[in-house]
This record gives sequence, structure tokens and C-alpha cells, in this order.
Amino acid sequence: MAKIKKNYLVKKRNVLNEMRTKDMPLQELRFLSIYLSKINKDDPSTRCVRFSLDDFQTIMDIVRLDMAHTKKVTDTLLSRVVSVPVENDDGKYIGYSSFQLFKECTVITEDPDGAYVKIDANDKALPLMFLYKEKYLTYRLSNALRVKSSNQFRMYEILKQYEKIGSRILSVEELKRQLGIGENEYPRYGNFKVRVLDSCQKALAKYTDIKYTYEPYGNRGNAGKVLSLRFIIQKNEVEQITLPEFIQQYKADEESVLSDFDKKMMFLSDACDNEFSIPEIVVFHGLMVEHLPHEILRDDLKCYDYLMRKYRYMNMQDSKHKIIHRNAYMRSIIGKDEEPIEARAQEDKAKRKKYVAEIERLERDELKAVVGEQEEPFVNCFDAL
Repeated sequence: MAKIKKNYLVKKRNVLNEMRTKDMPLQELRFLSIYLSKINKDDPSTRCVRFSLDDFQTIMDIVRLDMAHTKKVTDTLLSRVVSVPVENDDGKYIGYSSFQLFKECTVITEDPDGAYVKIDANDKALPLMFLYKEKYLTYRLSNALRVKSSNQFRMYEILKQYEKIGSRILSVEELKRQLGIGENEYPRYGNFKVRVLDSCQKALAKYTDIKYTYEPYGNRGNAGKVLSLRFIIQKNEVEQITLPEFIQQYKADEESVLSDFDKKMMFLSDACDNEFSIPEIVVFHGLMVEHLPHEILRDDLKCYDYLMRKYRYMNMQDSKHKIIHRNAYMRSIIGKDEEPIEARAQEDKAKRKKYVAEIERLERDELKAVVGEQEEPFVNCFDAL
């Protein structure tokens, strides 16, 4: 089986790089880059990529190494829909096209060469991955392995695309779209600056081969609202980690320090853009256990999606009224739309009791009516004559 080389290059068409990646966690973004690093863009026959099951479980941060959970991860990967911009002949953005990136995934646990995963691209996605000659970016896979969140990963790719030019101008709205940030998230520029722009700036300078500065650009909106940003992109000298080294380091941490629960908490931390510490995430998880049904709790991906929705809701509310104690606010909204299981059970029991009592009352009233009719004295109609 072919191994992932140390210096594999990721080649990605600009239009694919500018796709909307909403709800794609770091693990899926990382997997897409690894897939692109293993295909030959000039040969569509390489569309079916195979690598070891062990590496796949590490890359996707699968915390429970069982086939049932692995299947959930691959099913989610296959169902993931992306949206890419559509331009007219003049290069003007006129809409978007949505489709799945991958169409088939095979997992084999017993093979002479070892267990493996094989994945094939969706036919609709092939023009985005193969036989293009221009308008694409290239980067070494090793540059994107150590970032800690999906925002950091996407910011790297968005700016790497313009590294040779040295600068890039983006509207705040378009930048959020490419980062996969919801329309109602971070409407206040100050929050977006601190939690996304500054956070990504530090991460890229620490882990990748580029760094950047940025400043507001062009006209401003009402009340001085920042509408566009200008990024200055520079080369950055940092020691890189290769994919084999990344996997080896991950496994060493897994064996020596991290339990399955620890890894799950790290996974859930990404749902909140790594804003909260692991002990804080543990508290959130405890509240989820108290309020959510077991069918969600036993599925790490559903837990991730639930916590991400709550985090985005908080950011939307923060845009309306500044939230000072964000940790406390998160705790207050977890389970707010789902009553505790015990409370629901007691309410259902009370409803059933009330329903039975109402049925018994109606039956008694009906019985009284029948008995009352029978007790009325008989009246002979001929006596009236």
C-alpha cells in the first residue's frame, strides 16, 4: 500500500478553495487536503485513494476505535455537501453550486497489506479536482497539520492562495462565507477581530509557512462599520511537522496521556472554536448528559453539531447585547430547548394521569345519565286521555 510521503503537495483549484465550508470540522478539512495531496490532478484515474485504516482513524480524530463509530464518520463524510461560487464570463459572482465531494467509501478490516480505507470522489466534483491548468494554489501538506481549528485551517488556505501577490482584499462578508461562519455570527466587527482574525493570525505565525497583518480597507458602512479588509501576506520560517510525524506524535500522546474521554473533549472544543479550556468543555458535556437523550450523547458527531449550534447562537446573541461572561452564558443555554429527561418523564406521567382521570369522569357521568333515565317513573300516555 502506498504511504503518504513526507513532502506531499496539496494542489487545490481556487474555485474549490473558495467553497463554503460551513459545519465542516477541522478533521474533515484536514482529510480533504490529504486526499488532494494523494491524487494526481492530471490523471483522473487516481480519483480513488487508499490509505491505512489506522491513519484514517488518527486523521479524523476518531476517539473510539470501533467499526460502528468509524462507519458514522465515513457516512458523515460522504453526506457532506459543499457550495462553490459560480461566475459568469466576466468573473462576476452570480450564484453557487452545491454537491457532495465524495460518493463512495470502502473500509476493509482484513487484508494481506493491512486494514485500509478507500474513498472515491463524486463525479460532480471531478472538474474541481482534475485536468485544470491554471488558477490553483499549492502548499505542502505539512503546513496545515498543527493548526487547532477549522477557522485557522481555512484562513491559511484563503491567504496562501494569494501568497505570491503578497496581499489580498476581501469584504468581511465574503471572508466569513469562505471561513464557513454563519450569517448571524460575529456581526460586531470587534468580536470577529478578536475571536477570528487575531486568533488565526497568532496560529498561522506559530504553525505555518505564512504570516499576515491586516487593516480595514476602503469605505466604511454606517457608524464606521468595517466592510472590507486588506491582508499583507509574508513568508514565515517555522519548523514543520510531516504527516507521518503528526500521526506518530498523535499516537504517542494517545498511548501515554489521552483517554477516549480526553480526546472527545478536545474534539468538542473545536465546536466552540477552541475558545474554552478543556475543563470548561467537560462542564458543558456534563450539562449535555443531564439534558440530552442518549441517542445524541452516544454519537460524538451529533454532540459536536449540538454544541456548535449553541456556540453560534451565543455569538448571534452577543452581536445584539455584549455577553461578558461567555462561559456562564454557554452553560445557561445548553439544554434550554430540551427539558431534562427526568422532567419530561414526570410531565408525561402527569399528562397520562390527567387523561385517565378525565376518561374515568366521562364514564361516570355517562353511567349516571343512564341510571337516571331508568329511575324516572313510567308515564302511561293513555292516562292523559
